[in-house]
Amino acid sequence: MKVEAVTEIEGAYLFTPTPFADERGFFSRTFDSEVVASVGIDPGGFAQDSLSRSRKGVVRGLHLRGGRGEAKLVRCSSGAIFDVIVDLRPDSPTFRTVKGFELSGETQVSLYIPAGCAHGFQALTDPADISYRIDRPHDPAEDIAISYADPELAIPWPLPVSAVSERDAHAPPLAAALTTTR
Repeated sequence: MKVEAVTEIEGAYLFTPTPFADERGFFSRTFDSEVVASVGIDPGGFAQDSLSRSRKGVVRGLHLRGGRGEAKLVRCSSGAIFDVIVDLRPDSPTFRTVKGFELSGETQVSLYIPAGCAHGFQALTDPADISYRIDRPHDPAEDIAISYADPELAIPWPLPVSAVSERDAHAPPLAAALTTTR
């Protein structure tokens, strides 16, 4: 497994596995505690695994947590997504940077999103399955949403948006969310 820092977002990493393919398909290790630890992430610090399935064009996010924040390790296990990180850590050298990635079931690349960064994605296939490894139990009282369509962020969603949750449809712009995260 190869690991590389995402230079545009301080503390974010891409973990690229080495799949073993043959006539049956492939086998791929999607998590390696030694590789994760090699970049200073506590592999035992993850508390919860989750899975979401989305239809093509669906946007989920942008989401983050207040309080201590929430670090995530995300992977598209099947299909493909356009994944987005927004650095909202005021003391970060990459504060307010937006970075997009294409993640797919073909590559099984995992993206580490540090606490204090907003996260969202758009499904590029029908369906797209996304696996999340989260570093602390979910607390709905700390949930923060930011408008996926905020003009200040100008996220270039690759497809027309086919559906969002009610919460995401009414999420405030970044400026309002920044006052909530401090």
